[in-house]
Amino acid sequence: MDLVLHLADDYLLDKVWARLLPLNDQLGHLSYDSLSTSANFTSITDLHQSAWPRDYIPRQVVSLSVITLLGIHCLYFLFAWLSYKFIFNHEMMRHPRFLENQVKQEIQCSLRAFPTMTLLTLPWFQAEVMGYSKLYDNVEEYGWAYFALSVPFFLLFTDYGIYWVHRLLHHPNIYKTFHKPHHKWIIPTPFASHAFHPVDGYLQSVPYHLFIFIFPLHRWLYLGLFVFVNFWSILIHDSDMVTGHALEKVINGPAHHTLHHLYFTVNYGQYFTWADRVGGSYRQPESSLDPMLEVKKRS
Repeated sequence: MDLVLHLADDYLLDKVWARLLPLNDQLGHLSYDSLSTSANFTSITDLHQSAWPRDYIPRQVVSLSVITLLGIHCLYFLFAWLSYKFIFNHEMMRHPRFLENQVKQEIQCSLRAFPTMTLLTLPWFQAEVMGYSKLYDNVEEYGWAYFALSVPFFLLFTDYGIYWVHRLLHHPNIYKTFHKPHHKWIIPTPFASHAFHPVDGYLQSVPYHLFIFIFPLHRWLYLGLFVFVNFWSILIHDSDMVTGHALEKVINGPAHHTLHHLYFTVNYGQYFTWADRVGGSYRQPESSLDPMLEVKKRS
């Protein structure tokens, strides 16, 4: 998020903040460099100056809040709409457990969750902006081999973390309050991907944020992976039960997650099946378990 904030400051927010809170005459003797550097970047030269410089924490918090809210709304509606339009089987909406006005309810639930999820996530983003993470810019610093291997490492680390967070959220003392709202969608659409209780959504995102404070990761690669994980979360909520493909026993895809929504206590993983296999919670997708069979039976 430090990269996104830096680019937003360069191309837009410096102008916005200069207009909202212009630099007064008493601060005119200060050099602009002292007002526009951050822990991770040196800014481009710009004539737009604000009384709140880039490294002023209240400005960073407000900017991060706006960027995060705009970003999650854009990612959610773009990817969920594309999946809903081109991948999701709309016949599934005739399933007896598909709720009346469910898509509208999923979207409303997501929109209610986004502000609180953003607030809970801000400390991670702020720490990142202040330079406490292990994000780096130069590939040569760790080499191309580490750059390439950090992708599966990130996915394996976060998958295992999410597995245990997700499984914990199914504990009887926690489930009803925090995770049951997401399981309202027995036959989910892509719009259910972010339809969480905000604490639930935040907790399942923690492994993504934690990773970069423990292990080095290229800054641009992290941004790309962050977009990918949002896309993947949407993709696995399309109620697809395509089975028999080569990676079915390795990748935790839409069919696996469809079974999770149907049976609740299986397939907690995010990307892979190995954690569920080790944890004894794996259930193999089979064509006989396809919820579309119930739709066809009633046709």
